[in-house]
Amino acid sequence: MDDARSTIMQKIRTAMRVSAGDAERNATVDARLSQAPKGIVPMRGQLPQPGQVDLFEEMATRFNATVSRVAGYGQVPAEVLAYLRGHNLPAAIRVGADARLGQAGWERERTLEVLHGFSDGNDLAGVSHALSGIAETGTLALESGPDNPTTINFLPEHHIVVVRAGDIRGDMEAVWEMLRGKHGKGQMPRAFNLITGPSRSGDIEQTILLGAHGPRALHIIIVE
Repeated sequence: MDDARSTIMQKIRTAMRVSAGDAERNATVDARLSQAPKGIVPMRGQLPQPGQVDLFEEMATRFNATVSRVAGYGQVPAEVLAYLRGHNLPAAIRVGADARLGQAGWERERTLEVLHGFSDGNDLAGVSHALSGIAETGTLALESGPDNPTTINFLPEHHIVVVRAGDIRGDMEAVWEMLRGKHGKGQMPRAFNLITGPSRSGDIEQTILLGAHGPRALHIIIVE
């Protein structure tokens, strides 16, 4: 078996015209992993920060998300309730243990029922807090964990995501830097979801169907 493997690997090296030895190539890979070099960043991802927020909103809207802005976390509960009312939904949401959302003052909206913990699939609306937003694609970056359970990202029909304007970055490379800065090099949360717009599929006769594999509506609240 070892001889057969060696023969196969040698054929692959020959086909790929590999000239360097294993030690040299391994060193090249190790250096790349340790340094985490940045890839190419498009010009639209290099805007000043206010422009990145505007571009993020534009791109998110292009992919069927709705976006609103509030001045601070204290306005988030009222904005969530307004969204629910605007979509004729029950005044009930599912929220994780995120400290920023926990201090938003949900108790001020007395008609709003706030349920905590992971979703079991019976929630119509869930609220998450994103690590960041990616301006060039309108993408949300969400970490998994008790603060923001992944089940809330995918099981409710309506997903409401809160993101700080200051955490929005121009490109994905900058989001990986944020993640490494938070957890350390080589460390990751159990899941890291990149979400662009509501769930959609065009598998059946190329007709776009929203909510095929997750929420059919995505609303983003940007906290200025």
